[in-house]
Amino acid sequence: MIYIGIDPGLSGAIAMVLSDGEAVVYDAPTAKIGNKHDFLLAEMVSIIARINDHSRVAIEKVHSMPRQGVASSFSFGKGVGYWIGILAALRIPYEEVTPQRWQAIMLDGMQKTKDASRYKAMQLFPQLADQLNLKKHEGRADALLIAEWRRRQG
Repeated sequence: MIYIGIDPGLSGAIAMVLSDGEAVVYDAPTAKIGNKHDFLLAEMVSIIARINDHSRVAIEKVHSMPRQGVASSFSFGKGVGYWIGILAALRIPYEEVTPQRWQAIMLDGMQKTKDASRYKAMQLFPQLADQLNLKKHEGRADALLIAEWRRRQG
């Protein structure tokens, strides 16, 4: 069984956790086009196409937040739409999970911060610690924790 977690933001990631605890994480495929970053759809499809019938997928259910800019909110929503559209087109079942729901389990007893996510992901996946040690790796940590949350759900 493979458990997949997706943090759908531009600085997000997709993680795959096997039943035995082995894991791999990929940054969301993006490129800088002019002044802006955007998703690379063909690469997103390539990653998702590796998922098989023995996979359980969870994607973070997101919404705009107070004081978040319009462009940022739109970009975040676009990422969610792309990931879900690819999953649907490939007929891969998925579930959406709110940050509050997965964090309640994965960050139990910890502050719900990005540093806490990175710290917890490094604890659970020490083999990936060098891929989680910088603040910019928060999307990787979240994707790993979402995948691990999904694994724990059965």
